Amino acid sequence: MRFMMIFKGSEEFEAGQPPSEAALTAMGLVMAEMAEKGVLLAGDGLLPSSQGFRLQLDEGNRRVVDGPFTETKELIAGFCLIEVASRAEAEEWGWRCIAADALGAGDPQTSGLLEIRPVPTADFFGDNYTEEAQHRNEVTFQKAAENLQNSST
Repeated sequence: MRFMMIFKGSEEFEAGQPPSEAALTAMGLVMAEMAEKGVLLAGDGLLPSSQGFRLQLDEGNRRVVDGPFTETKELIAGFCLIEVASRAEAEEWGWRCIAADALGAGDPQTSGLLEIRPVPTADFFGDNYTEEAQHRNEVTFQKAAENLQNSST
């Protein structure tokens, strides 16, 4: 089962305050362990919303809205995509990530928020997800994986 872990932003994050060295180290160690165990498929942090923008389509009218965005608790600070055997295993990894992430808030015992959502399988889409569409997606995501491997980041 695949799950997307969505790390929520904080006021400090939105103010451009980078995570502490302790938080970066702790999260890096958890991510490294997930990668080593074959759980981690992808993941990265994001810059504050002040450096982002939103695209809005309203009755055919296109609009670009530059950040920052005001609802800090709704903003995403980072993500990781994992593949595990069960929801319980996703929760276990999630608790470890939230503890590492909370180090940046200065209180690893009581702070942190992580949203975890399942990624649908082909079965979710039923007959609408034709063999042609499945093949096209496989080719697309293989190419995306190559692009990521070849990126300069």
